[in-house]
Amino acid sequence: MKTQIGIKPEDSVQVADALNKLLSDEHVLYIKTRNAHWNVEGPDFASVHKFFEGQYDELEGIIDTVAERIRSIGHYAEGTMSEYLKLTQLSEESREGNDSLSYIKDLLSDHEAVIIELRENITRFAEDLHDLGTSDFITGLMETHEKMAWMLRAHLK
Repeated sequence: MKTQIGIKPEDSVQVADALNKLLSDEHVLYIKTRNAHWNVEGPDFASVHKFFEGQYDELEGIIDTVAERIRSIGHYAEGTMSEYLKLTQLSEESREGNDSLSYIKDLLSDHEAVIIELRENITRFAEDLHDLGTSDFITGLMETHEKMAWMLRAHLK
């Protein structure tokens, strides 16, 4: 059955494509945060290990909501690592070492890239593609990523 929610089909395709790119970024960021959790070393291991766990738990929830948003506008969410790696703007691996600061710098850079992409799509979704719901949805995601980035940034002071 076709989704009839007041968004033109050609507009919803563009929104779904952008959301699938976001879903890909979120998955790559999730995996990188899990990797940091598993492999971080150093005198701050215990606290940073737990900190990364909180971050990947937050990302896991984001992933689910992005996929469900794609489905709610009538499209299919991507679901393979190979497709995520084709669509993502993020690098799969770029840290310098297994110390907390190397992981934190890399993850912060990724969050900031996601924030910029989200911010660029807020107005586009609302005004150009006439999807206020998804515009509002990604505004909330941007705020979540901004908070996560702030927490990463605070470790670098």
